Amino acid sequence: MSYTKLFEKGKIGRLELKNRIVMPAMGCSLAASTGEASQEMITYYAKRAKGGAGLIITEITRIDDETGIGTPNQLSVTDLKHIPQLTRLAEAVHAYNTKIFVQLHHPGNQTPSRLLHGKQIVSASDVTCSVIGEKPRALTTEEVEGLVKKFVFGAYVAKAAGIDGVELHAAHGYLLDQFMSPHTNKRTDRYGGDFNGRMRMITEIIKGIQATCGPTYPISVRMDGAEYIPDGIDQAEGIQIAKYLEGLGIQALNVSCGTYESGYTIVEPAMLKEGWKADLARQIKANVSIPVIAVNTIKHPAFAESLLEEDVCDFVGIARGFLADAEWGTKAQKGKDLYIRKCIGCLECFRILNTLRPVECTLNPLLGREYHWGHLHKTGQHRKVAVLGGGPSGMEAAIVLAKRQFDVTLFEATDKLGGTMNLAAIPPHKELLGEFVETMAAQVEEAGVQVVYNTKATPEDLKEAGYEAIFMAIGGQPIVPNLPGIDQAITAESVLKGEHDLHDQKTVIIGGGVTGLETAETLAKDNQVTVIEMANQVGTTLYASYRGVLLKEMRDMGITIKTEHCLTHIEDHQVYTKHGDEDVAFEADTVVLAMGVKPKREALEDFEKVFDQVILLGDTDHPGQIREALHSAYDRAFVFDLG
Repeated sequence: MSYTKLFEKGKIGRLELKNRIVMPAMGCSLAASTGEASQEMITYYAKRAKGGAGLIITEITRIDDETGIGTPNQLSVTDLKHIPQLTRLAEAVHAYNTKIFVQLHHPGNQTPSRLLHGKQIVSASDVTCSVIGEKPRALTTEEVEGLVKKFVFGAYVAKAAGIDGVELHAAHGYLLDQFMSPHTNKRTDRYGGDFNGRMRMITEIIKGIQATCGPTYPISVRMDGAEYIPDGIDQAEGIQIAKYLEGLGIQALNVSCGTYESGYTIVEPAMLKEGWKADLARQIKANVSIPVIAVNTIKHPAFAESLLEEDVCDFVGIARGFLADAEWGTKAQKGKDLYIRKCIGCLECFRILNTLRPVECTLNPLLGREYHWGHLHKTGQHRKVAVLGGGPSGMEAAIVLAKRQFDVTLFEATDKLGGTMNLAAIPPHKELLGEFVETMAAQVEEAGVQVVYNTKATPEDLKEAGYEAIFMAIGGQPIVPNLPGIDQAITAESVLKGEHDLHDQKTVIIGGGVTGLETAETLAKDNQVTVIEMANQVGTTLYASYRGVLLKEMRDMGITIKTEHCLTHIEDHQVYTKHGDEDVAFEADTVVLAMGVKPKREALEDFEKVFDQVILLGDTDHPGQIREALHSAYDRAFVFDLG
């Protein structure tokens, strides 16, 4: 498919962009501890420039080292020493005719004091962010004036380094938004009060940058079309803010929405569809004449094209799309939509960042590791290796090995690739996981991997055929505890396979992990469902906002969740549990086990007798999530050496 609008040139002020694709700011935590752009960060952004982004906006970039720390390893523009590495970053991006902005940021009350070395967090007023849970102190008038100068200095550093423009982060409940929003600005000095008072801080910053960097140096403002919190910025005021900012002479508006307190509205889980907030940008674009950039949960190039065609925005923000696939843009331009690994909305990237580690992605094992793991050593010399199992880890290993010029055959026991991902794609909101299976299958074929279906290869046959090593990715099997009456239960896997016709039944699901919760959603349309979990919470491996939306949906569907209940036995259509010292019984027509999996290793010993190298992948090695399966498969295929 040809995307005429998407790959049309555009302009922000006097700056010409090669297309309408913007990679907006997303935290990556790849900077050096000094705040400089590390080689890891430079490679990360360069890959997205090569992958088709017309404009890249860096992660939240620190302008203040005292109260403005957003993440430990955060890009900074607080000192002239940051200029040399920022210059290297700009050069790396410019090599692909891509432009780059630095996003200037201060978190305000949306950062924990532990990141500030114990100092109290600050804000426009002493209004606590309920997510952080720490009371901030209101900045003094003099401190606000000082921060204005630091924002301006940050822009000076960026321009000196050859950065094409800056973006002020005035959205998502961060400091500039805290001054603009009536929810957080209760000040009585000149930086508070009426609309003009609340806009004064960002006004002084914009005028300061214009005076320092020149009136034509591009300034974009990331703003909320609406905050979705009580007494916050609503859509009408969002339009008013946009028109006011345009009047100050900025060159672009980057429209998003939400704050930490409105949760999923900032970074949407899979339950929210593409374009759910498109009206925010559409209404702002209709009221201003400067370019509007907008994020809209975009997964597919065709949807991005439609937003441009319908005048929702002038530039489309492809955020997590570029995390899942660094080549999102170039694949779209070549019409290779099928080959794009499309973000599935699992929010694993944010869960990892919240552990203070560099960003990772469920679908992209290279994310954040491009510098160290991106160059495949083509040392295979067409020597034959076999991959057993066509699930996520088996396919990923096969692709990497084939790219390294091994002669790879993938043996799959069924008639299709995907393994348990085919089952994981069945519950509500998991359609994109089904698309990912199709993408990986296409990449397996593109890599030149030979696939043999409906075959369980034996060690002797493979040895005779000249294979020199085995990658075993045959998956796991459901855990079935040895408890009285357990033979009356069925597994979640068998339910998702459609092996049972369950209607109008009282169904008890044992296990409140991801599989248990999603199986509950699948069954709740036609059954009365109860989930029993021995821990004190369910869905603990999920990112908080994803988990919150999922649990709300489950409550709305009438699903009952019981935590701190330990299964003891099943008898006469009753599930018996221990809850503290209390014995509890639940009536159940059907009992479904979703207690995790254990490795399948029955054939391992036979293969190890015949082959010197048998490498275990995915659940065969260590049961885990898709991210862990793909990462371990990539890594082991990357370092593999026949000697």
